[in-house]
Amino acid sequence: MKDSTPNFRRAAQGLAACVLLVGAAASAFGQTANATYRGAPRDPFTKYKPNLKTRLIKPVAKPVEVPPIKARIDNYKAQKQAAMSLQQPAPKPTTALLLSELQVIGIFRTPRGYAAMVEATPIHLSYVVYPGEPFYDGMLVAIEETRLVFRRQTRWTDGRTEVAVETKQLRQASVSDSMAATREPEAAPAKGSSEVNAFLEVLKALAAANAQQQQQPQQPGGQAAPQHGTGAGAGAGSNASRP
Repeated sequence: MKDSTPNFRRAAQGLAACVLLVGAAASAFGQTANATYRGAPRDPFTKYKPNLKTRLIKPVAKPVEVPPIKARIDNYKAQKQAAMSLQQPAPKPTTALLLSELQVIGIFRTPRGYAAMVEATPIHLSYVVYPGEPFYDGMLVAIEETRLVFRRQTRWTDGRTEVAVETKQLRQASVSDSMAATREPEAAPAKGSSEVNAFLEVLKALAAANAQQQQQPQQPGGQAAPQHGTGAGAGAGSNASRP
């Protein structure tokens, strides 16, 4: 028992010596591996300034600007000319019109179903449209008895497109339209009465001419004076001149 204690101490001392040797070797290897110089990220002799992160301001999205009516019409003409040169169906003229530029002036029934007549207010032209008719910013979806239903498309600068439903009522008759409608029946009887008066004046002129021819004196010998009239008066003069 007494002999094992010194042996144990010697073994522990030897193990500790090995551990120290290994640690010294590792530290020496680490010092040789990191011997290269690495520059500091900043100058240690200048005052520290924190890095300020700049926030990117995103542009505010807004609807895409619509070109004027003249530019849209020129674009339509160019597309039509290109389609004709390629022998393809030409685009509809309504593709140059905005929904806000339309007025519904009539709705009627055709063999194809309901149709509507719309007026383009900037150019004062009317078009007959059917469901499915394309426009610059939408499409005609349905035609009802008193209104039209459109699908409006709004394009934004960020690339998205908003779709909404818009309706347009049939335009009511204005005061000027109603006055024009009341004047038309009044103008028709006036025109007819003027024609009757003109016809009566012609009859009066013919009757006066016949009466003047009958009052002319006859020449001696039973011959009537020369007649210059025509028609019935001339016939009567020729009969009177016969023996």
